Amino acid sequence: MITVIGGGPAGMSAALAAAHSGAKVLLIESGERLGGQYWRHLPENGPKAWTGQESLAGDFARGALLRAKVMQNPHIEVLFNTHIWQAGFMEGQSILQLLQGYTRWEIKSETVIIATGAYDRALPFPGWDIPGVMTPGGAQALLKGSAVKVGKRVVVAGTGPFLLPVATGLLEAGVEVVGFFEANRTLGWIKYFRVGMSNISKLKQARNFFNIFRAHNVKLQRGFAVMQAHAGEDGQLNSVTVARIDSKFRRKRSDAFNIPCDALAIGWGFTPELSVANSLGLRQIVSSEDESVVVEVDDTQGTSREGIYAAGEVTGIGGSELSLIEGEIAGLAASVREGTLSTSAFNQMLLSLARKRRREQKFASALLRMHPVGSGWIEWVSDKTVICRCEEVTQAEIKAAVHELGATDSRTVKLFTRCGMGMCQGRVCARSVIDIVASESKVDPSLKDRISAGSRPIINPLALGVLASGALADCGDVEPKENSH
Repeated sequence: MITVIGGGPAGMSAALAAAHSGAKVLLIESGERLGGQYWRHLPENGPKAWTGQESLAGDFARGALLRAKVMQNPHIEVLFNTHIWQAGFMEGQSILQLLQGYTRWEIKSETVIIATGAYDRALPFPGWDIPGVMTPGGAQALLKGSAVKVGKRVVVAGTGPFLLPVATGLLEAGVEVVGFFEANRTLGWIKYFRVGMSNISKLKQARNFFNIFRAHNVKLQRGFAVMQAHAGEDGQLNSVTVARIDSKFRRKRSDAFNIPCDALAIGWGFTPELSVANSLGLRQIVSSEDESVVVEVDDTQGTSREGIYAAGEVTGIGGSELSLIEGEIAGLAASVREGTLSTSAFNQMLLSLARKRRREQKFASALLRMHPVGSGWIEWVSDKTVICRCEEVTQAEIKAAVHELGATDSRTVKLFTRCGMGMCQGRVCARSVIDIVASESKVDPSLKDRISAGSRPIINPLALGVLASGALADCGDVEPKENSH
């Protein structure tokens, strides 16, 4: 059986490709529904607050069709609300410790496809911990999954093309977008003109976004960033300070201005979710495009561990189309390993898929290079700014660990300050801490330091109730009976 971890575009594509070849597939999804972050959607019997759900993803119908195919395929079993809390690799097998509610069981699999996706990258700044400040993914998740509007007057800011559908979705849902700021000036399409013209469908989608902005009198202002968020007497967000920045993200001397709002959706691209990949000991590299750590794969999406494949954002941020292609390749390659697809048939299909993958990789690379996060953002942060929100560690404490205690890497700072030891285990703050430590110590972070940021022996937090119930003491194989297909 092929085990697929993650039910987003890459995971669903991999599961279907493997199932079509005749392989048995177990798809593990931590959420209640398939689709991942990209195709997050309202439950069938859920709220119907607005009719513009399709506008939140240009190919919403495609996602719905994929979900239906996965759920109807007799070769695919889906486990919903199932978390991998620990993983390891031994004697050619991946050993996955699963938790579904209060039920725990173990799976051993010789063929695994990791499609765990990515999450929003956040940068710290004064006031980023005020209620009402969130990532664009958070704002979109509330809108897509629960029909919840994050506020009446919202500012959307940061960098990257993901800001476009988020702002569009808010507008279509009746939210007033009072400010829309892209930190980069995005004139790079002149350099990447040919790459853009090879992806006309995406350019048309962008044009549709801008048509919606014009219809709502919303202007995208480039070269600006939110420097500070302010709370009212009730402790909730009531305004943000915006200033012009240069290409390195350093604040310019021009006057800043204030915008009243009750919500801020701010994000800086994405960070691959590598917790499972780390636990399985997969080789990783630093992406040349955005310096994020990614899983290293070969032409078949194979990793450094025999029998383990990776697809989608864990191999590099590239969008849904690239994820679908990589997922299909991984599913087919895994099928060859399982013996349900011949090598010759796979090689024939790989020729066409590899061409599509190269085209999408070029487009993704162009987008990442057009939306870099300059190191100047560190200058926005004050000593009192909380960097690790879980453990409430400030920048002053991190600086003290470097200058007074001699720390030269994030792991040592972690030991001195507890940053990254809280509930999220560094998912939010680790990369920022690495950058701040490098800036203060004048020592470039090593690959080991970057990879360690995603190393979590306990992949997902465990509730005290689970520990108290004794569920983890049951080491026998347990077959789940609920939320499976």
